Amino acid sequence: MTTPNVVSAARSDNPLGTLTVVPWTIGPTADTPVTPFLMVYSLGDGRDGPEAGEEAMRAALEGMGLPVGDRVVDASQERGTGAHLLVEAQRAVLTLPFMKAQCPVPAEWEAAVKENGHAYLIVSVRPWPDAVPGEAVTEEKLKSFVTDDQVVAAAAHVLLPVRSLLG
Repeated sequence: MTTPNVVSAARSDNPLGTLTVVPWTIGPTADTPVTPFLMVYSLGDGRDGPEAGEEAMRAALEGMGLPVGDRVVDASQERGTGAHLLVEAQRAVLTLPFMKAQCPVPAEWEAAVKENGHAYLIVSVRPWPDAVPGEAVTEEKLKSFVTDDQVVAAAAHVLLPVRSLLG
């Protein structure tokens, strides 16, 4: 179970609406270590409605040079994205050109991101109005959203290198 963190509640001014970040991990498996994930999504409560919010999110991602679909961008190789991740003291600070968020992360997540050197970032174009900031999201609910074919096809996927204050 994990808890979404609100990024921006300025829905009256922003077509993206309330942006939210949720961290989680998967694994380990026999083939892979623990994988840390971060997902950014909107509640779909932007000033012009959810459809306009989807268009605004797609435009923001395209402006970063991130494709929407199943291609994974390695931000360590494509540095022009403007995406940055700082992790320290069980806090993740995610910076994208259209938002900056600081959220608490579990110790397991922080250890995994430092071991892997990156997190897998998913930025969903599709809103997720059911995952309200501050309310727990069950593993089943999260898995259902992030594995939905339409969500996967309408999201940017980024391997985002991690930085820390100590280097």
